[in-house]
Amino acid sequence: MLEKMLTINPILLALLATLFTWFMTALGSAMVFFFKEINKKLLNAMLGFAAGVMIAASFWSLLSPAIEMAEKRGEIGWVPALVGFLGGGAFLYLLDRILPHLHMGLEIDEAEGIKTHLQRSILLVLAITLHNIPEGFAVGVAFGVLANNPTTGALAGALALALGIGIQNFPEGAAVSIPLRREKMSRLKAFNYGQLSGIVEPIAGVIGAYLVFIIEPLLPYALSFAAGAMIFVVVEELIPESQLGHETDMSTLGALLGFAVMMFLDVALG
Repeated sequence: MLEKMLTINPILLALLATLFTWFMTALGSAMVFFFKEINKKLLNAMLGFAAGVMIAASFWSLLSPAIEMAEKRGEIGWVPALVGFLGGGAFLYLLDRILPHLHMGLEIDEAEGIKTHLQRSILLVLAITLHNIPEGFAVGVAFGVLANNPTTGALAGALALALGIGIQNFPEGAAVSIPLRREKMSRLKAFNYGQLSGIVEPIAGVIGAYLVFIIEPLLPYALSFAAGAMIFVVVEELIPESQLGHETDMSTLGALLGFAVMMFLDVALG
């Protein structure tokens, strides 16, 4: 099965994988048709789980392979890891300063980015869209590796990353659409906005795969770049939002579970 998949163009594989992660976002967003409210503890646990998955993926699927690739080329392993990691964080910082968005649990006058008159619901969706960009890019880069390293191990690692991101996208989709329902939005509109927040993942995924496909020396930097961008999202958004309120045990346990699940997927499958 894996051997046959290796004959498929890596960019096409990246597109299919990120379409899967988008589909999982849409599936989670569909929970708005069944629930009008979401328990605060459950929401915190979902956000914590997403944070745990992204932290684990940043190391096991991105930074560690980047260091190994650089060392195999005779380079100093930590150089591309450090440069790419800080570059990814800086890129997300700039996007965070430019793109108008609002984090969950905050008032509209606390919106970040360029000041606009967009509705609160749109600003909430843009916040989730912002952090889906590095997720899609990371999956795309992982499949782009196959262009120069077409092994079953590399493919299994990329599939594990896509599966992990997809799993955490399900509760994330629900965490977007159900709060939008509380904003007096119709169920259908809340679902549409929720799933649209994930549509950037296939776009970012194809871009990531294409870049490393045509510029092979960029690969360790691209992997590290994706890791830095994801860690920025985790620290700037997911962890603070998961800790809102007085009871934070569920979000902490969710983060531990998310990390464990992603670590298992990457080590066992990759």
